[in-house]
Amino acid sequence: MSDGTGSVLPPLPVFGPGEKVCGNCKLWAAHSVDHRGWVGVCRLQSERGLFPPSAPLCNKFLPRGVATQTAVAETARRQRAVRNVAPNVAPIVRRREHSPDEVVDLEGLELNMTRAELMELIREAVGDGGEAPLASKWEGGTLRLVPGKSELQGRDIPIDTFFHKIVMVRDKLRVMEQKLNAHPKLSDAEKVEMQSHITRIYGSLTSFNLLFRDKDDQFVGAKSED
Repeated sequence: MSDGTGSVLPPLPVFGPGEKVCGNCKLWAAHSVDHRGWVGVCRLQSERGLFPPSAPLCNKFLPRGVATQTAVAETARRQRAVRNVAPNVAPIVRRREHSPDEVVDLEGLELNMTRAELMELIREAVGDGGEAPLASKWEGGTLRLVPGKSELQGRDIPIDTFFHKIVMVRDKLRVMEQKLNAHPKLSDAEKVEMQSHITRIYGSLTSFNLLFRDKDDQFVGAKSED
């Protein structure tokens, strides 16, 4: 056998049918000769690089001279047997309560925000607007609009429908607030002025806070200074 340059290559090693080496595997392909003799690659596990055919076989072994379908079935059976050796023990997961003011640490990376702030960012990113829970006492309730003139007909609106619209207004205000604060062309003074307007809008909407089940979802207006 020649390598194409005139040099004579040694013959490929021959192994007995029962020898458990990669040279007896269909996946091993001869590549070249180095100080170890013939070396080759595994067609299925190229990350192994070049290695001699005398390497011990792995659980991907497909014996030469056997129909591929039969060999694959045997390999799959062997892999199942290996996997089934380990006991099937479900992991025990213990839930730990977290404070909303706890600083977030993801895999050792401390973020400069609290858990509540991170959850707010996640809700905004996944479009979780309109999903704030309604206080339980209002569930299934009705908002009745009664006109001042008796001859006019009133209107009933499901509270959950009305509440959904209130939450949408809140979420749009939050998005507006974030965009204003991040706007590259607004000065700090302009941002402060716009923020004050938004804060007053929040304050006007605090009347609807009684509809929210969770305090964290409610409107927060201007706070009095000590």
